Amino acid sequence: MAGTYEITVTTSVAASHRLRGYRGKCEQLHGHNYRVEATVATAKLDAIGLAVDFKVLKERLHRVVDRFDHTDLNACAEFCEVNPSSENMARVICEGLQAATDDLGVRVARVRVYETEGNCATYIP
Repeated sequence: MAGTYEITVTTSVAASHRLRGYRGKCEQLHGHNYRVEATVATAKLDAIGLAVDFKVLKERLHRVVDRFDHTDLNACAEFCEVNPSSENMARVICEGLQAATDDLGVRVARVRVYETEGNCATYIP
């Protein structure tokens, strides 16, 4: 019976942003303590029964998101043309994480970015 294993790690990023073209408070510079949740998937386990080591996956996620920590997201190259919305952040992080995990034999299944405790955006490649 074939199945898929999913492994999820979570980290946080504190950053500011403003949404260009938005009418309301969010067009003004403001900040969030974002929670980033990344899930990878694979059908295979290694010799000791792991899909991927949580520690390794979290380190790879940090390689991608640490550059955004304590920054103005609007000043980041990834967000010069597109708004640094949670939706676009999730996509950018997902693409970066896939590149950072290509050697691990997993695929990124989804990245979820929480702007607040109850509000998140999910990108599924």
